[in-house]
Amino acid sequence: MTKVKTDAEIANMRQSGRILAAVLELLVKKATVGMTTKQLADIARAELARLGGKPAFLGYNGFPDVLCVSVNDAVVHGIPGDEVLQTGDILSLDFGVSYNGMITDAARSVIVGRPLSKRDQLLVSQTEASLNAGIGAIRGGCHVGDIAAAVQTVLDKSVLGIVRDLVGHGVGHELHEEPNIPNYGSSGSGPVLKAGMTIAVEPMATQGHWKVYVDRDSWTVRTYDGSRAAHFEDTVLITDKSCEILTR
Repeated sequence: MTKVKTDAEIANMRQSGRILAAVLELLVKKATVGMTTKQLADIARAELARLGGKPAFLGYNGFPDVLCVSVNDAVVHGIPGDEVLQTGDILSLDFGVSYNGMITDAARSVIVGRPLSKRDQLLVSQTEASLNAGIGAIRGGCHVGDIAAAVQTVLDKSVLGIVRDLVGHGVGHELHEEPNIPNYGSSGSGPVLKAGMTIAVEPMATQGHWKVYVDRDSWTVRTYDGSRAAHFEDTVLITDKSCEILTR
C-alpha cells in the first residue's frame, strides 16, 4: 500500500507535479500535423531538464524514452519514433517526473489539428470527464471502489469501452505502488485510502471493445478491434475531505 507521505515528501511531489504539468501543457501546444512522436519526446526531455526535474519513465523496466506517445488505436506505452502526426489523430501523452526522489505521473489526450468526427470528440471529452469524476470521489476514508465506480458511470453513459487490463495506482516513492485503482467497480469496495496518500487516477477508454494486446515492440498497448482510444491521468494527494491535484 502506498505510504502516507511526510510534509517534505509532499512538498517535493508538489514541485514534481508543477514541472510535469508545465511539460504536458507545452507538448499539447506543440503537437501539430507533420510532427513525429520522437520530436515530442525530445521537446519533453529538453523542457524537463530546463525545469530541474528527472524523467521517471526513462529506463523503467527498460522503457527507452522519457515520454509515452500513443496514437489512435494505441492506448498507452507507445514508444516515440518516426510516426508522423496526421490531421484528426487522437494523441495520448503520458509523462512522469521525479523531483528530489518523489514521482508524479499524468497523461493527456488531444486531437491533432481538427477532429474527424463527433465520436472522436466525445471519446476525448468523456474520458477526461471520467477522470474528473473519479477525482471528485476522493477523500480520506474513501474506498478504491468509490473512484472506480465514478469513472465507470461516466464512461458507461457514453457507451465507451473501459480498458480492464490497465489501472491507476499509488505513486510517490515509486512510479507504481499499491493499491491498483481500476476504472470500473462498485462503491464501497476495495482498500480504504487515507489522507496523506498519493495516487494516480488513470481512465483509459476505447470507442469499441475493452480488450487490448501488447504490440511486437513489447510496450505499445493497442485495442484488439482497432478502435481509437483516449487516456487521461492525474496524480492527487488525498486530504481529509477531498484531494489536491498535483499535476495541473
